[in-house]
Amino acid sequence: MAGAGYRTFASGEVLTSTNVQTYLMDQAVQVYSGTAARSSAVPSPSTGMVAYSTATGLQVFNGSTWASVGGASTVNLEYLVIAGGAGGGADEGGGGGAGGYRTSVIGANSGGSAVADPSPTISAGVTYTITIGAGGAGGVNAAKGSSGVASSIAGSNIQTVTATGGGGGGYGTTAGADASGVAGGSGGGCGGANGTIGAGTYAQGFSGGNGISEQATGGGGGAGAVGGTGASTVAGSGGVGVASSISGSSTFRAGGGGGSSRASTAGAGGNGGGGAGSVGNTAPTAGTANTGGGGGGRGNDQGAGQNGNGAAGGSGVVIIRTLDSVASASTLTVGTQVTSGGYKIYTFNASGTIAWASL
Repeated sequence: MAGAGYRTFASGEVLTSTNVQTYLMDQAVQVYSGTAARSSAVPSPSTGMVAYSTATGLQVFNGSTWASVGGASTVNLEYLVIAGGAGGGADEGGGGGAGGYRTSVIGANSGGSAVADPSPTISAGVTYTITIGAGGAGGVNAAKGSSGVASSIAGSNIQTVTATGGGGGGYGTTAGADASGVAGGSGGGCGGANGTIGAGTYAQGFSGGNGISEQATGGGGGAGAVGGTGASTVAGSGGVGVASSISGSSTFRAGGGGGSSRASTAGAGGNGGGGAGSVGNTAPTAGTANTGGGGGGRGNDQGAGQNGNGAAGGSGVVIIRTLDSVASASTLTVGTQVTSGGYKIYTFNASGTIAWASL
C-alpha cells in the first residue's frame, strides 16, 4: 500500500507479488484519462497514493479526498445567489416581485441587466455559511403580499454576498399605500389604479408593473424585466427572469408573479418560476420553489366572503461552482454536488455549510 516507504532490494533477490504491489504499483504515479477512470481502477485508494490526469493534474489522496499537489491556497468561486420571491396581493392584488438575483459567473448578468459581480476568493480551512431565503406569504383577504427573505453566502475571509427578498404585491380596493407594490430585489406590482409600483434593487432586479384598474393590476418585477402594466381588461404579466447555465444547463429563474383581474384576464407568471395571477375568486399560482419566483395576485368578484389569499413566492437558491481541478468540498451539509462541464457544482435548496480541507 502507499506509505510503505523506500526499500533497497538485494542483488538476485526474488520480487514477490506483494513487493511489486506495495513498492511499485501503489507508490507509483498513476496516469488516467479522467477521474471516472481513476475511480474505476482504484475504488478504495489509500493515503499517499499519487495520480495524474489531464482533467485534474497531479493529485494525492489525503485520506478523504484527492487533493491537487502544489495547488494554490486560494481559488476563485463562481456563484448564483437568489432570494425568496414575494407573495402576491389579495383582492385585486398585484403580482409579487422575484427575489434578488446576483451572480459572479464570467460573461453572465446579474438581475437588473447588471454585469456580473467579481468572484470571491475562497480559502482552505474556512467554513462558508449558505442561507436560503423563504418565499413571502400571499396577502390574506384584502392585504399586500409579504416580501421574500434574503439569501446569502458568508465566510470569515469574504465579503458577504446577499440577495434581497422580492417585494410584495399591492392590493386594489383601497387607495394609497395599500395599493402600492413593495420595493425589493424585484418590486411588487401595483394593485388597482390607486398606488405606485414597487422598486427593484440595483443590480438585482426590476420594478413591478403599474395597475390601471381592478380588472388590470400590475405584474411583479422579474430579475430580467419590469413587471407588466395592466392594459384595458388584461392584468400585467410577471417580469421575465434571467437564464443561467451555472448548474450545467440553461435555466431561467427569478420571474415575477402575474397580476390579477376581477373578471377579465389575469397576468401570466414571468418565465423563471413566477406564478400566474387569478381571475375573480379563483386561486392564483405560487412561485416555484428554489427559483425565487414571485407569487400571483388574487382577483375578487366582490361577493361576500370571497376575498381569498394571494399566492406565496418561491424560495431562493444558492449555486456555487469551482473548476473540476479543485478538490471536492470536505464538508457539505444539506447541499448536493455534481460534476459537469469541467466544474464541480454545489446546489443549496436549503440553508447549509461548505468547506474545503484543501484546494
